[in-house]
Amino acid sequence: MVNRTRRQASIRRTATIAASLAAAIGLSLTGVSAASAADRTSYSGSVPRWATSANDVGAADATATFEGEVYLPLRNAKAATALATAVSSPGIGYRQGLSAADWIARFAPTQADSDAVVGYLTSQGFTISAVPASRQYVVFRGTAAQFGAAFGTSLHDYSYAGTTLAAPSSAPSLPIALGAKVSGVGIDQSRLLTHPDSVKQGDIPGDSGVQSFGRQTAAPSGAIATPCSSYIGQNIVTVPAAYNGQTQYSTYNCGYTPSQLRSAYGISALPRSQNGAGQTVAIIDAYASPSIVSDVNTYSSALGEPGLTAANYSQIVPDPSQFVDQEACAFPSGWQGEQTLDVEAVHGLATGAKILYVGGFNCGGGLDVALSKILDGKLANIVSNSYGDLGEAVPSDVLAGENNLYLQAAGEGVGLYFSSGDNGDEVANVGQPQPDFPASSPWVTAVGGTTLAIDQKGKISYETGWGDTVDKIVADPGTGALSYAEALPGSRFVGGAGGGVSTVFGQPWYQHGIVPNSLAHGQRVSPDIAALADPYTGFSIGISPIVDDTTLETGAFENETYGGTSLASPLTAAQIAIVQQLTHSTIGFANPTLYALDRVLPNAFRDVLPQNPRQAVAYTSKTSGNSYLVSFDTDTTLRTTAKYDDVTGIGGVSFSLLTLLGQGRH
Repeated sequence: MVNRTRRQASIRRTATIAASLAAAIGLSLTGVSAASAADRTSYSGSVPRWATSANDVGAADATATFEGEVYLPLRNAKAATALATAVSSPGIGYRQGLSAADWIARFAPTQADSDAVVGYLTSQGFTISAVPASRQYVVFRGTAAQFGAAFGTSLHDYSYAGTTLAAPSSAPSLPIALGAKVSGVGIDQSRLLTHPDSVKQGDIPGDSGVQSFGRQTAAPSGAIATPCSSYIGQNIVTVPAAYNGQTQYSTYNCGYTPSQLRSAYGISALPRSQNGAGQTVAIIDAYASPSIVSDVNTYSSALGEPGLTAANYSQIVPDPSQFVDQEACAFPSGWQGEQTLDVEAVHGLATGAKILYVGGFNCGGGLDVALSKILDGKLANIVSNSYGDLGEAVPSDVLAGENNLYLQAAGEGVGLYFSSGDNGDEVANVGQPQPDFPASSPWVTAVGGTTLAIDQKGKISYETGWGDTVDKIVADPGTGALSYAEALPGSRFVGGAGGGVSTVFGQPWYQHGIVPNSLAHGQRVSPDIAALADPYTGFSIGISPIVDDTTLETGAFENETYGGTSLASPLTAAQIAIVQQLTHSTIGFANPTLYALDRVLPNAFRDVLPQNPRQAVAYTSKTSGNSYLVSFDTDTTLRTTAKYDDVTGIGGVSFSLLTLLGQGRH
């Protein structure tokens, strides 16, 4: 639900008067001549696909406040694209990224155009939230009435994806002289559906107490004791016959430690000095955890790991008084686990790397502002982004404006790593298969997810695609005999790597010949690579959870087990930092080199394959006492196959592969 701050009556009256005056004289304040309605530039690409009459539930509250974002076009976008391609592709110009100042000087919108947009919005009564140094967009806030007057449309509420979102009921427009300076308008609220791509172990919908299945009942607490395993196979339990008649299965993972992951990914074999020293990994999320440093240090101390200091951790975050749209964005408490997971994953693998956390003031335009702070100062050349929109259900003009930010990153030699999502093909949420944006952008590296089984020696026992389906173990009330509530693997999908064929972006040059035509059909397919994401073979974190989103008070420190492609992205970014240190290189946008390597050295990739028989673990819920068999590699309509697939991309991250990537071999 959109966060709607109601003003006091006197403020509302003032705003209404100001909006009326602005409508009359606003254009003269910006040097744009007053024009009739016919003399306006229309932005049909700024209306989301879900803003239909069938979903319309009426006009938005005229006094509610909303966020908007106006995008300005790049100067010479064709040249900016050519530069980004050359910097990222083996050949002339390879890895010769521009400085932030040079990129802005060559391609950013002019100051005069930015000032004109800001002047118009201000004259219409809007409050300006942010304008980045690159001047690519303006983030602002105002009432529905102000949006209607300034953009020649009206905001309506629409029922979509289980919530109510505001969006323009017709194409927004701007006075024609100003329209020439603007490439897109984002005044719908779909980006406030942006969510962290993390899943906590045990998040099973409907798992709340004993439930009946016909004459059977769920196995009571303790009927199948499933103590968690520190490594695959540590604790074996007996369950009803499953795949190939197997009845003996390992229990779920307690949560891998950093040392286990360093061992599995081959990092522990390196000299201790090869730990990412001299590199900076930036992490972007919404809001900010008030306990991040103390949590990481308590967690690290217990595991004998190095802690955070002022020398290896810094953050750029808004003051809590500047946090907006908290309800729509799932509150600071909803993002705290994400930030903690990201920081502890990067620090756990690349113990010598510096971490820069940049927090957004919300989950919409605030995330753009956070990214721009990094790019406009070139504060890091590795950026982990563990969040995504709900599919690609964002207006095309907004997608184009966002893509310009990713072009800037590639042109500067900055690598953006985005988690591919946790909801498989998103059909359940948006009604049709589609990957999540920004991971679907052709200018970012989309990181998919795997289930990773690590053995007692710290080696990979098996790895398969992340797609968890649970089947409840039930007891016959007369005999007590145990069986499954449904035919295996069951029908309850509880999380799997996002991916699939983009509904928006054509196939980028680097995927030609690698992604099968039968899958791509000429479109961008994600993900590109993959790493651990399954919460049932997940990562242990330490956190003091926020218990009050108003005061940001935290509770007692506790350990939790997390997964999701939110884990896969920082694990990949951390390894990139070590590779850059080892190879004295700056990888930048990795995809062209990744796919070029796959063409000439396909065996360098660890192909993630279906297991035969299918692998599974036993899990008993701490909430309800219900027992489940968690079956792996069942990810909605997405399928793990030999070679490229839309769950794990080219394959699982391996340190030997990433070292080749750093060397630029092709």
